[in-house]
Amino acid sequence: MTGIIWTIAVLAGLGLILALLLFLLAKKFKVEEDPRIDEVEKVMPGANCGGCGFAGCRAFADSAVKAPNLDNHYCPVGGNDVMKQVAAILGYEVKEKAPEVAVVRCNGTCANRPRTNTYDGVQSCKVKAALYAGDTACGFGCLGCGDCAAACQFGALSMDPETGLPVVDEQKCTACGACVKACPKSIIELRPKGPRGMKVFVSCVNKDKGPVAKKACAAACIGCGICAKTCTHDAIVVEGNVAYIDSSKCKLCRECEAMCPTGSIIGLNFPKPLDKETIKARIAERNKKAKEVANA
Repeated sequence: MTGIIWTIAVLAGLGLILALLLFLLAKKFKVEEDPRIDEVEKVMPGANCGGCGFAGCRAFADSAVKAPNLDNHYCPVGGNDVMKQVAAILGYEVKEKAPEVAVVRCNGTCANRPRTNTYDGVQSCKVKAALYAGDTACGFGCLGCGDCAAACQFGALSMDPETGLPVVDEQKCTACGACVKACPKSIIELRPKGPRGMKVFVSCVNKDKGPVAKKACAAACIGCGICAKTCTHDAIVVEGNVAYIDSSKCKLCRECEAMCPTGSIIGLNFPKPLDKETIKARIAERNKKAKEVANA
């Protein structure tokens, strides 16, 4: 019995000594943390979505405090309002950034892009993309399994059962970029919301040559270049057989949308429907005058 008591006493003594030693070591090597990190973290939205490029809001706050400025820091969820608060805490200036929203650059609906085979495996775009090109002749379009919708923490994406494509709810989208990262086909892009939400973009990423792309999808960009020739603002380039619209140059005139022979250029949130005939007449008149001036 005495032996047991002594054993307990020795173990308790060793425990106390080790605890004291750990306490002294912790105190000696304690790293003082800048209290502003907590302040910055408090004004962050707490989504921990990684849209800022950091592991979470705490990591963002730590990096922002240690950085000489906020040029490389932006919280897409909190936006400009949160960044102004962060700047006020740190005594920095911050440039306002145009709000962005996710857009789906694929118009390969079930009607536009008929199925050529059936996939019976795991319903995951990532897995599907690793196995084969997809259920249709287009190897660039949406795979339809909804990885993007599953990745969105804000309920801003959903799969439309009729079209088979993801739909973005712009009111809920925070431009965190989770859907962009989740899509193995890179058909989702973050673009500026535009004035009153209006925007024009090419809803196709198919890089096959025109006839091949058109055969695979009725709404595919065929790289014809009509849009680039029509645009008077140099906002459109055609590279790799597919057109792309630079949102910083686009004036939202919708002329390219009216002239696109396949309907692969999409205009969103405009107050009036596209009047193709009026726009085409305007373009024809402009070209006529330009020709007259050139021949004068």
